[in-house]
Amino acid sequence: MISIPSSLEGQSFLFRELEQVLKPIGYTIGGGWEYDRGFFDYKISDQDGYLFLRIPVEANKGRLDERGAAVTIGTPFLLRHVYQQETDDTAGGGVFESLFNQFSEPKRRDAAIDRSYIDIGISLVKELEDVLLH
Repeated sequence: MISIPSSLEGQSFLFRELEQVLKPIGYTIGGGWEYDRGFFDYKISDQDGYLFLRIPVEANKGRLDERGAAVTIGTPFLLRHVYQQETDDTAGGGVFESLFNQFSEPKRRDAAIDRSYIDIGISLVKELEDVLLH
């Protein structure tokens, strides 16, 4: 994980309005969100796993699933996971669990990130600053 400092940190937006601006330029609501926090993800690469620019948000008014919810943006960061090429025999804990959990655990959850991707992440954050703050 590599943090990318930004003037977006600490800025507050209505969650739905932020979503309406970010989705058309390639961002999705990332997995693992909670009612009080979540991420907007921009997929940079899916070669040998995946690499995302993540924009963390935390609710400062209401919950993310409520009308009128407002969020504060945290520090953007790059996150890269590398997945196993073979089947993960430890992914499921039993016959029934393996029916529902068919995904392998990442080989490396916080894999190294090439410098060229860091430059891309910085450019994407600058683009977001231009879109959201100007």
